[in-house]
Amino acid sequence: MENKELVKKLTSLLGEERVLINEPMSGHTSFKIGGPADILAIPDNTAQLGEMVKYFASSGTPYMIMGNGTNLLVSDRGIRGVVVKIFDNLQNFTVQDEFLEFEAGILIARAAKIALANSLSGLEFAEGIPGTMGGAVTMNAGAYTGEMSMVVQETEYMDREGNIKTVRGEQHCFSYRSSVIQRSKGIVIKTRLKLRKDDPEKIKAFMDDFNFKRKDKQPLEWPSAGSVFKRPAGHFVGKLIDDSGLRGFGIGGAQISDKHSGFIINRGNATCHDVLNLIKHIQNTVNQKFNIQLEPEIRIIGDL
Repeated sequence: MENKELVKKLTSLLGEERVLINEPMSGHTSFKIGGPADILAIPDNTAQLGEMVKYFASSGTPYMIMGNGTNLLVSDRGIRGVVVKIFDNLQNFTVQDEFLEFEAGILIARAAKIALANSLSGLEFAEGIPGTMGGAVTMNAGAYTGEMSMVVQETEYMDREGNIKTVRGEQHCFSYRSSVIQRSKGIVIKTRLKLRKDDPEKIKAFMDDFNFKRKDKQPLEWPSAGSVFKRPAGHFVGKLIDDSGLRGFGIGGAQISDKHSGFIINRGNATCHDVLNLIKHIQNTVNQKFNIQLEPEIRIIGDL
């Protein structure tokens, strides 16, 4: 689909260089997989984002929002409609005492470093997490001893019609890898975190330790989308896959990592089809052996 009226509207709003036609999504995801999006639009600020979303809602234009593509598996056939990428912009932040406010496009790992620079503790777990703040809040991202629900105080987000809404505290309805924003398909604009003052050397020591563990245990040298599956209650995904005899097993260019079985890596020529087949094989094998149904944590999107 190339809707000339739609392209014209977006170009007038964003500028020609920020509206890409038939853009390969393999260049916008950490998995390095994915066919072309009909249109990739890159807004410069919240006002442009709001105008686009309102236009999409009124015209019935299909669209999706992405950050920096670290948790996405995109179809080989690509994505119909418009992909709105907010990572390249919406990266402003403010610091006031123990409060940090971040726009959605800033990397969560950068936010952790900003907290460190201001002697603020509570975001150490985010060191090395590759996604954006918007995605982290939406899915209640976490690692090791922490998750976003522990520090998020208030979030401003946009609903599917372009209206700005705010949730505070328990209104986020955080649960494991989920929030009310995710369930309503909202778009995070900015979020306010409450941290606590602490010794910067102590904060850095925790961050260094988390970073070491991540580099030591995760296949960061290969393209992937991070942990493929949500953690079932009382179990570890990597161990379930290991105990199913699947460590290192591959289909096509997709392979279960030898380093961490909770990751699927792209060995260089993997297709979405390869990864989906491997996911299904893992789910079936683990279910047959342990009667546990693994649920994907990565977002699987596009014209499947």
